[in-house]
Formats: sequence, structure tokens, C-alpha cells
Amino acid sequence: MKQRLQKLLAEAGVASRRKSEELIAAGRVQVNGQTASIGDSADPSVDKITLDGEPLVSERKRYLLLNKPTGYVTTLSDPQGRPTVIDLVDVDERVYPVGRLDADTSGLLLLTNDGLLSHRVAHPRFEIDKVYVADVAEPLSVDGKRRLESGVELDDGKTRPARIEVLTKDRRRVQITVHEGKKRIVRRMLKVVGSPVVTLERVQLGALTLAGVKQGYWRDLTGAEVDGLRHAAASTNRRKRRTDGRR
Repeated sequence: MKQRLQKLLAEAGVASRRKSEELIAAGRVQVNGQTASIGDSADPSVDKITLDGEPLVSERKRYLLLNKPTGYVTTLSDPQGRPTVIDLVDVDERVYPVGRLDADTSGLLLLTNDGLLSHRVAHPRFEIDKVYVADVAEPLSVDGKRRLESGVELDDGKTRPARIEVLTKDRRRVQITVHEGKKRIVRRMLKVVGSPVVTLERVQLGALTLAGVKQGYWRDLTGAEVDGLRHAAASTNRRKRRTDGRR
């Protein structure tokens, strides 16, 4: 079955889809001896795909759960020379972070070379829960909690309703569950209701938690955990299609 070349390159672990498009645009990718263009498709079971003259070889899929410390950026490299999350994992495959955690945010981060799963986990359409625990400078008010649960206006639009649980009597530690992955969204949401974040940790992604993984360490996901992420995303997508069809 034919697929877009940038997707095939990404799934082979060559680079992200965006970087793969740059490789294609630079004329470094060929299909059956012909230089490829952006938008071209190929069937890896039939077509000969090469990068810089070398055959494209698919890597085995890896799925890593990292307990990210603060101070690490969620990129493959950093022009400012800051440490990256890739520095914390030691695998032969070229894995990529799924979504982002800010340098000053710690906690659960997935890394994989499975482009399709990465997209489904990160995209808000598939409604994979992202659960954070925040310590805030000012107590979260009852009205602030209500606003977050209804959705708040940010400079790039209104957020989807979040699930909020106040964890301490002084209301300075809260748990917030979102589906969106916009830049610094949890920090911006709490700031707009008057409770700016002091520390922030992602503690859960779907059914995955940090149990048994110390900060700065990682582990491979089990086959059941990978299947669970796929099933959760697929189930949400099926529900959405049924709902859209009734409108």
C-alpha cells in the first residue's frame, strides 16, 4: 500500500516527518532511481526507496516511558547547548518525543519511532488523558476551578474543559487533566485564573503512570501497554465518527 514518503521515512526512524520533508526537498530521497518530490508516495513492499543512495531499512519499533527531570528540553538537539531528553535514553533506534514537556516541567514523557501512535497520543482529537500535578503560588479559588472546568480564554483560543481535583486543604496543590498539547497550556490556564504554577509534573498519560520509574530513568512499554494506547485512541475516534454521523 502506498504511503507518503515523509511518513515512510519517519516510520523507518530516519527523522521526524518535518525533517523528512526537508530531506525530500533537498533531493536526497529517490524512488526507483528517480529523485522524489514533496507529496510523492511509495509502496515499500514494491518500490525501491533510497536515502543518499542507501536503501531505506525500517527499524523495529521502540516505545519508551521516561521520567523526565527539569532542566532537559524535549527536542533531539538544542542550539543553546542545553541537555535534551535524548541524552537520558540509550537505545539503538532513533526515537522521538511524543509531544513536549517544557524544560521546567518534569514527569512522564513517551519516546518512540512509531509515527502513527505518536500522532494519536499527542493529538487532542484522540482524547488521551494527560494528567498533571501543579504546585501553585496562590490558592486555586472555587471560581478558578469552575472556570477551568468550563474552559478558559487564552490568547490562542478557548481551552477545552479540564478535570480539576484540589489535592490539599490550602488549595495550593491541584491535579489537572487535559487532552490538549498546546505550548505551556497548563501553566497558562492556571495563570489566567490567578494561580500561577511554581512546579509542574506530568504524572499520567492515558493509563500509563510513573510507578517504578525514578526521575531521570526510563523503561520500555510492555506490549499490553502499547496495545492499550492504540485501543484508547481508536475507541475515541470511533465514538467521534458515530457522533459526527448523527449531526
